Amino acid sequence: MDIREAYESAVDMDYSYRFAKRMEEYKTNPVLGYRTAGSQAEFLTGEMIFKEMQQIGLEDVHKDRITLDSWEFEKAVMRVVSPEGGEFTFQLGAYQTEFCTDGFCSYKVVSLGKGTFADYENIDVKGKLVLVDINQRDEWWINFPVYQAHLKGAAALIAVQEGGYGEIHDTALNAQDIAGPKDAPAFSMSRADADVLKRIMGEKGEADVLFDAKSHVRENRVSYNICGSIPGRDREHGILLTAHYDSYFSGFQDDNAAVAMMLGIAKAILISGYRPETTLIFCAMAAEEWGIVNSKYDWSTGAYQQVFHARPEWRGTIKANLNFELPAHAHDKKDAVRCIYEYRTFMEEFLKTVKTDVQAYPEGIEVVSPIQTWSDDFSMAIAGIPSVVNDFSSGSFMETHYHSQFDNENFYQENVYRFHHYLYGMMALCLDRTALPPLDFSCLLKAVRQSVDLEWCRKTGAFEERLFELLDCAEQAAEELYRKIETINGIYARAVQAGESGKAEEIRRDNAGLYDWLMRIFKKEQDSFVRLNWHDEVLFPHEAVQNNLTYVALALECLEKRDVRGALEAIYGIDNNRYAFLFEEKVYRYFTEYVLEQPPERLQWGAGRIVHHENMFQLVQGLKRRLNVKDADLSREYDYLKQVEANQKACYQDDIRYLIHEIENLIQMIEKAKDM
Repeated sequence: MDIREAYESAVDMDYSYRFAKRMEEYKTNPVLGYRTAGSQAEFLTGEMIFKEMQQIGLEDVHKDRITLDSWEFEKAVMRVVSPEGGEFTFQLGAYQTEFCTDGFCSYKVVSLGKGTFADYENIDVKGKLVLVDINQRDEWWINFPVYQAHLKGAAALIAVQEGGYGEIHDTALNAQDIAGPKDAPAFSMSRADADVLKRIMGEKGEADVLFDAKSHVRENRVSYNICGSIPGRDREHGILLTAHYDSYFSGFQDDNAAVAMMLGIAKAILISGYRPETTLIFCAMAAEEWGIVNSKYDWSTGAYQQVFHARPEWRGTIKANLNFELPAHAHDKKDAVRCIYEYRTFMEEFLKTVKTDVQAYPEGIEVVSPIQTWSDDFSMAIAGIPSVVNDFSSGSFMETHYHSQFDNENFYQENVYRFHHYLYGMMALCLDRTALPPLDFSCLLKAVRQSVDLEWCRKTGAFEERLFELLDCAEQAAEELYRKIETINGIYARAVQAGESGKAEEIRRDNAGLYDWLMRIFKKEQDSFVRLNWHDEVLFPHEAVQNNLTYVALALECLEKRDVRGALEAIYGIDNNRYAFLFEEKVYRYFTEYVLEQPPERLQWGAGRIVHHENMFQLVQGLKRRLNVKDADLSREYDYLKQVEANQKACYQDDIRYLIHEIENLIQMIEKAKDM
């Protein structure tokens, strides 16, 4: 029996399913669940995982201490009496904010539409609960209407998801990270309960309720990431498998099934008798859903703390992080492995050796890049650990079940779960038989090339000829380097396959310097080329400005035609200026400045990755006032936009010069690697 057969026969689906269900035992809210950052429920679940790692036979099982902000959500219950005399009790969800009533207290609740600035006109909400409808996926994030309510003196905001998330059923509650301050309280209500409450409010849009809530946020607390390992012959390097053990509601898919799959893979490898060449590390991480107060980047805290503070030595030594999210449900007809650009070539070759379960995925499997900010693999990648995750963001599950009480075992798909056990277990063993991290830097360079808009290069006077000349040189050098890596890894894999441990160790030793240098190149690429936009999408340094220039040009064209509405629609797409349309300036500035001016440790993995911001709040307000004014004078707005265009053109030139400089450095590093 070869290793594939031995591993596959050792996979125990019942074990993984049972452990995923066991993780529901501890909860902060006895009715709704929740296992939140730094909570007692999270701690007790971590203890359970610790004991399980020991029981299945992992070695060096330990807890890595991390610092985070904690959240305990115990309850949020509303009672209201209808005019007809009927009493209703609603269970509410919550966001990571501070609000405690010490029992039922009387409040007035007022319905305020979308909760934008205009919705508050002539309405006093001081000390009241504000009920609003929200679509976080398609419109705006929860922090904006929450902070707007806070500035207006509301006791708390209650959000009702009208779309985007929690669409599976009218009784669905939804939870997300708050991305705001803890003293602006927020809760969530289902559409079904909100409909009842609104009927009771009637035309006046207000009602008296009793509200009992207990939601506590505490800063600078301690939690733990739980680690165990299967030691390899090479103790200096590792392959890391991760999943997070905090959750909203019961969290069956997100992320109980992922933690259980990680342990299931470990258990199957141990039972199969496989002895790894490289140490395999299994880490259950805390605080993925949320873990730091008042930050746009308040999720993936456990992973960020782990790799930047608890275990900084992992950077440069771990050749791959296989991260798991929502792995027991098919999110599309085609499965996808999402990875860093630099692992695309390796993954595409690896998938040729894998037989896809066509019942689970009738359209097969593909590789997609880049990784996203949605999960812990992004924190790992920017730290310098090449990362991979089972793609989970493309299907309808994210809009229907995700982060709701409908994320439960009723939507468990065993064939999908089994395939992922097999796929990622085999992936770990395949990576284990590489002496060098299989990094193909040409994939990132090709993506940079495709992302550059030649028209904007010419319009701005950017040096695109030099840039593309360097990209040609860099791609060729990177392809030559990857052929060298493939050759060394091929010789190494054959030595391992033949049981020639002495030869394998010699290959590792002879190439230790190259290993270290390849990891330095990868970290350099993360620092140099990975940026974010205001929607947390991963892009290259010039792309945000390139996007801005496109929309600025469109807005100018509209103003020349006196099309104010068209100009506003174009401005909506520039940076975060969509929020300038619907919230007051204090709100807009707060959530702009806390990204641009907060200390890096408050921004975690997002620090310094948004650049060249254009604040167009006043322009938006001016154009809104002119929307219905016949023959309005638009010269001031036009001149302002021309200045914005000039600023962004200068930024684009700077970005292209920056790319040229960084690619020059990259070429030098790649050439050095070729000679090692």
